[in-house]
Amino acid sequence: MKKPLLYILVVSFLLAARIVQSAEESPQRITLRSSYSNLSVSEVYSMPNIYIRKFDEWGFYGHSTIIHNYEKKSIKGGDVVIDHTTGLMWLQSGSKEYMQWNVANGWVRKLNSLKFAGYNDWRLPTIEEAASLLEPGKTNALHIDPIFDKEQWGIWSGDKRGGSTWSVYFSLGNVRWRYKNRYVRPVRSLN
Repeated sequence: MKKPLLYILVVSFLLAARIVQSAEESPQRITLRSSYSNLSVSEVYSMPNIYIRKFDEWGFYGHSTIIHNYEKKSIKGGDVVIDHTTGLMWLQSGSKEYMQWNVANGWVRKLNSLKFAGYNDWRLPTIEEAASLLEPGKTNALHIDPIFDKEQWGIWSGDKRGGSTWSVYFSLGNVRWRYKNRYVRPVRSLN
């Protein structure tokens, strides 16, 4: 009687350990807003998955609370970063030039016409998607995982605030709406 009971206990323990290990290896999928919007400062303050350490009239300083599962790949000659946690594919790099928002949209259209990495559905990220890349600490002087190119220290989003556009500054670890020129780091959804 003792041996079958011991066997059941050992098997139960091993199965429980495997379930815990599996849960640790594959974090829960987090869906971020992917359609553009005209957002007030207070709406941006209330974005999910963000820790805000300092508020300001034009945005905030903070970082994402998402535990990312990044994978760098080269697809058809294009370097991308797949985030298995959010289901997003990012350009590993982005534009080499600092540009105005309307020029940035043209840059993404050209990227799509070239079918970068075999895809033609690249877009500017929403501010929620762009802010999800903010890390709490700096690596290579930026608040972004070093899997990404460090040249794009500030990127555009597709979201507006009246006549301005929301963007993320990885150099300062903030989200803001004020400035006129940024880099481009396109994204696409993995469906």
